[in-house]
Amino acid sequence: MGQLTGESLSDLLRKYRGRAGLTQAALAAKAGLSDQAISVLERGTRRRPRIDTIRALIKVLRLDKAEAAEFLAVARGKSQTAEAEEPDVSGSDALPMPWQLPPAVSDFTGRTAQIEAILDVLRVQDGVPSTTVGLVAVTGMGGIGKTTLAVQAAHKLVDSYPDGHLYLNLRGYGPGKPVSTTDALRQLLRSLGTEPQLIPDEVEEAAGLLRSQLAGRRVLLFLDNAADAAHVMPLLPGNPGSAAIITSRGSLTPLPGARQVRLDALSQSESVELLSGVIGQSRIAAEPAAADALASFTGRLPLAVRLIGGRLAARPSWPIQHLVELLEDEDRRLDTLGSDETGVRANIASSVDFLQNSDRALDREAARALPLLSIPDGPDLLTVVAAQLLDLPVRRANAILERLADLNLMESVAPERYRFHDLIRAYGRELADETLTVSDDHAGLERLLRFYIGCAWQCHLLTHPTSPRMALASVPPVRISALADRTSALAWFDAEQRNLMDRFMQAASSALAGSPMLPEVALAMFGYHESRRRWMEMEEMARGAVELATKLDLPLTAAWLQHDRAIPTVENGRLESAAPILSKALTMFQDADDLTGQSRCCSSLTYVLSGLDRVEEALELGKQSLELSQKVGDVILEGVAHTALGVLYNRVGDYEQADSNFDRGIQLAQQIGSSRSEQKRNANAAFSHLLAGRWADAERYNLEAQRISDELADDVCRTESMQTRALLFAAQGKYAIAIESAEAGIHFARRSADNIREGRLYLELARIQAAADDRTAAILNATQAVSKLTRVSPIHEKYARDLVDQLRRGDPYTYAFTHHAI
Repeated sequence: MGQLTGESLSDLLRKYRGRAGLTQAALAAKAGLSDQAISVLERGTRRRPRIDTIRALIKVLRLDKAEAAEFLAVARGKSQTAEAEEPDVSGSDALPMPWQLPPAVSDFTGRTAQIEAILDVLRVQDGVPSTTVGLVAVTGMGGIGKTTLAVQAAHKLVDSYPDGHLYLNLRGYGPGKPVSTTDALRQLLRSLGTEPQLIPDEVEEAAGLLRSQLAGRRVLLFLDNAADAAHVMPLLPGNPGSAAIITSRGSLTPLPGARQVRLDALSQSESVELLSGVIGQSRIAAEPAAADALASFTGRLPLAVRLIGGRLAARPSWPIQHLVELLEDEDRRLDTLGSDETGVRANIASSVDFLQNSDRALDREAARALPLLSIPDGPDLLTVVAAQLLDLPVRRANAILERLADLNLMESVAPERYRFHDLIRAYGRELADETLTVSDDHAGLERLLRFYIGCAWQCHLLTHPTSPRMALASVPPVRISALADRTSALAWFDAEQRNLMDRFMQAASSALAGSPMLPEVALAMFGYHESRRRWMEMEEMARGAVELATKLDLPLTAAWLQHDRAIPTVENGRLESAAPILSKALTMFQDADDLTGQSRCCSSLTYVLSGLDRVEEALELGKQSLELSQKVGDVILEGVAHTALGVLYNRVGDYEQADSNFDRGIQLAQQIGSSRSEQKRNANAAFSHLLAGRWADAERYNLEAQRISDELADDVCRTESMQTRALLFAAQGKYAIAIESAEAGIHFARRSADNIREGRLYLELARIQAAADDRTAAILNATQAVSKLTRVSPIHEKYARDLVDQLRRGDPYTYAFTHHAI
């Protein structure tokens, strides 16, 4: 065997590779490894190869059982015996070893001293890790090459950190909002194999878990584009062995013990060398003076050199001098080339100048489009959105975006989704200030809002086809393939809602602040917000919308927005606050003489007042809602009114009348073929019977609601059904079934990204576990509920905190739930 004969891993690898007749490169390709990985193994310079690397080599080299055992034992540094276990070449380690580094550029130039400074701190010598956590902070202006340098150094540290490399772009300087410390911790922990449901929401707890996961492992963290030291402090390893490289435009001197590496511009010779790597040495040799001049005009910034070099590489017939002359013709750029920042601006401008002076119509159109494309906030730009912004057909807009991406003025991050580099976006907005009028700017944003309104109405039509809000649409629904059905429309808004919210807020703080489109966006988005239970976004978008609609003399729009603004309040358990909001909405509908809106407000108030134990008022409003709905002939509203009355009759003990109302509401839903209305009414009946202690009837209605939810494949409805089931069996003392149901509900809530419902289910699970005398689990889940509900559902957050306090005191606990439970 290897240890007995004295053969090393490198000896064995060379022997078996030779036997297989493979070169290092061929072996690397077959095993899915890099040439460098094979080289370092054969040189014997890598002491702890990854186990999946060894398994891949065993498979490709076709080693038999004994050879594989020998190879694995030598790789692990263990003695080999005849009884050694057979390696599982198809398995995987218990903990994943992430290797997330971006690829190193092949034409990396200069920075020798900075690379050595990083390696001096982070390289492990002779297999002995440092006794402290290695930290290196790389700082400098945007476009100076911080990320490229850090990637280059990290690839040279592969052998020093055999347990993996983590990479995370923190987006500290845009575009879009920075990655929060909480989200960063979650991403890092998931990369290390932590199940998402086990990751705490509190920063300190999650940071502690990250340090625990890194303890005893040698992992390199690459934290790119941090906002400041505070942004990354919770993300750093706590024990020796692991290390971190952090990049930022801002100062990172507050990081204790970090080696500070600040980047300046490349030297003149390094700039020319980098240009040579992009366009080829022969072209540099043919025009050395022009190459030298071009390097100077780029401000000697790596980003600018690559932009200009890429332009030349794509046009092998162009002389370098041609681009030099383009730069010389722009007095503004020549006057501002004295700093690194203006060097970036000049190089981006030269690219735009090339497009403007091109013989191709598409290039000239792309140059004109760049300023307008840079205006909207939001991290990404969809092709179809860009088409609206530019007021062009989608195909033409796509050609422009692709052309800009070809010239490195935009990045194609996914099919039909593009992104500006932050520096290029900043330049584009400067250009917009110079070339576009204020009306041009606002007209572009107005077209975007109009498009989003049309998309929202299309989604609304698919999710709530009988909604009376549709009659208030001033923009027709947008018919595009991405919004062809309910599922795809909701998924489209899931992906686009952050961009939409950013642009909505941008418009609200611009000259469009008084536009009637703003309240219409909020109204049209009801379909998406209600279907996905996006209460925070609904509340944010509705802020000020009622007042604006009233000011613009849009009384029905204002009335519906007033009604809808109560929904997040109700869903978050703030019934006392919701009642006056709905009462005002009822008055607004009465003033507008709108019977449909009055009926809907009456049924909503019926639910709220019932929850506030104002039963007589609620019953009167419920009857009024039914009368109004029948008067206008609205079957949907009539069904809602019957359901609301059923709840009230259960409250007062008139079960026969309650069942009559519930069954009539369900029949009306079946009559019009609305499965979603039928599901909702069964769910409401189930919970109402549960509150009344009618266990068998509650289970019957809930099973029907669950059946319809499964047919619809609707996780939001499934969550509600599982929550009701958990309450039902817990109320009867059947805790095992109740716990199982609550856990299933948590699964569906998490899958539908319903954080509020997930938090409330954690609370219910904790209550059930407390009643089952499992206090340890109950405290854990009640604490999880607090983290989910903080700042989004005050009443349930209070319930969760009170439960934690009660259990920690050791007070006796008896299971109970309230009308707030669903």
